[in-house]
Amino acid sequence: MLVQCDGSLPLEELLRPDPALRKLLEDIDRSKVRVWALTNAYHTHASRVLRILGIDDLIEGIVFCDYSNSNFSCKPEPEFYQNAMKKAGISNPSKCYFIDDSRTNVEAARRLGWGHCVHFCERGLLHVEGGKPKYIGSDIHDGDDTSGITAVSKLEELRTVWPEIFKQ
Repeated sequence: MLVQCDGSLPLEELLRPDPALRKLLEDIDRSKVRVWALTNAYHTHASRVLRILGIDDLIEGIVFCDYSNSNFSCKPEPEFYQNAMKKAGISNPSKCYFIDDSRTNVEAARRLGWGHCVHFCERGLLHVEGGKPKYIGSDIHDGDDTSGITAVSKLEELRTVWPEIFKQ
């Protein structure tokens, strides 16, 4: 059923390979960190998106919502992050690097002690806050917001935010 639903989405018409994202991921020093994808989507959808973007071979593992399990967890539930650490074989959350386009998910990771959390906030995307439209990213100043959560509007900015994980 899930394969039929995901397979019906015209993702190839909406997404294209992303050479800049691929280069960014290739430049991560794999002797220092491992790259996993964490998604609230099902595994088949996540795998398909990564393949279309041309980065599936650069992702070590995928932590996803298993909708076939009636007791599944998803971001921002603590169990999701704990499961991600377990699957990746990580015991110390302070060593985790995490970027997400949902501020709620980033805040949840921080509350659990994940040490390096960034909110990916593309400028210009419209969302509704308090019933009023707002352009995401318009309140970012110098990479940080008032809560202390680092925000980036382009993934390339991770080279500056986390220089320690990139090859020299």
